[in-house]
Parts: sequence; C-alpha cells; structure tokens
Amino acid sequence: MIRPGWRPWLLALWLGVLLAGCGGGKKAEPLPRGAVVVVLGDSITAAHGLTHEQSWTSVLAAQTGWQVINAGLSGDTTSGGRARLPALLDEHHPAAVIVELGGNDMLRRLPASETAANLEAMLAAIRAAGARPILMATPQPSIAGAVFASLSDAPFYADLAERQGVLLIADVLADVLSKPDYKLDHLHPNAEGQRRVGEAAVKAMRKMGLVGG
Repeated sequence: MIRPGWRPWLLALWLGVLLAGCGGGKKAEPLPRGAVVVVLGDSITAAHGLTHEQSWTSVLAAQTGWQVINAGLSGDTTSGGRARLPALLDEHHPAAVIVELGGNDMLRRLPASETAANLEAMLAAIRAAGARPILMATPQPSIAGAVFASLSDAPFYADLAERQGVLLIADVLADVLSKPDYKLDHLHPNAEGQRRVGEAAVKAMRKMGLVGG
C-alpha cells in the first residue's frame, strides 16, 4: 500500500531499483571484426596432440572475424601465464585477452588462493594495458566427475569474476571434457572436442554481447 505522503517519483525510483536487482544488466560492447584477441592458456588452448588448425582458437577466429593470437603453452600454470603476459601485451596490443589457465595448478595441488591471486593479477594487468579481460573457467579435477561424466568448473572462477567484474566463459570446458567421445585422453579434447569448445565459447560470448550479429 502506498502511503499518502509518497510522491510518484519516489515510487518510480523504488521500482527502478527493484527491477535492476532482478538482472538484465547491460551487455558488453562487441569487439569488431579484425580486433586482436590473445588467448593465454595451457595445453587445451595449445591443442595438445592436434594441429593448430584444429584448435578451439581457430574456430573462435573463423566465427568472429577476430585476429586471434594463440598463446597456449602445454603444462603452463597461472604463475607461468602471469610471467608471460607482459610480453604478449607489449607485442600484440590486444583489444581483449582470454585467460584459460588454472587446470595445471589444480593438478599440481597448488593452493586455490595462490591460483586466484595469479589470475587476479593477470586481469589487473590486462585492464592496465587498456584491454578487456575475459576469464575462461576450467574444470576441477574429480575422479567422480570423470567416472560419471559430470565435471564442473572450479568455484574460484565464478567468485573471482564476480569480485572483479569481468566476463566469465563458464561450463564450456567442463561440459566438453565430461563427454568421452570428445576427449583425446583424460585431460584433453580431441578434434571434435576442440571444435565444440570453440563453438560454445563463441555462443557464450555472443550472449555477453562481445560477438556481434
């Protein structure tokens, strides 16, 4: 019930706040065709066991028109990516950087706080360079998840993305690596898996507004 002393503009303001809290936030500005996008990752991005043409980043480039720089390095950790990042930023001056790292940290049982701190430092460095940081979640190693084909993202990715206000490509790698038909081995996608990672990543970024059309 509206009290007699309320003014219409106060009611409108209250309704605006309520609706804003229900979601529907503003989408990201799309990256134009030809934009330079660096993908900083590990063996998944490096397309372990496959050719560069079979990598998910090649699918990303083909479907977006972006100039995608594949900076995947097999075995890399977040500390390694953090060390490599400044040279990549200086060399390519990207419009955006997708960070796909953390899986090897978890396999080596490094503290999640250390992994998150390295990712946070990379996101800050990307922003400082005038580029758009994008985080790509990797699945948490799980014997049960592998057996029952139900891997899920490590929770620190969503926490970090929310805290830092960055875009997150969630559930893509976990979904693909949960399906034996899309796996080269127990850790890496095969050619079909790489294709599906690329397509799902494009779909996710289109929903975010990064991909136009």
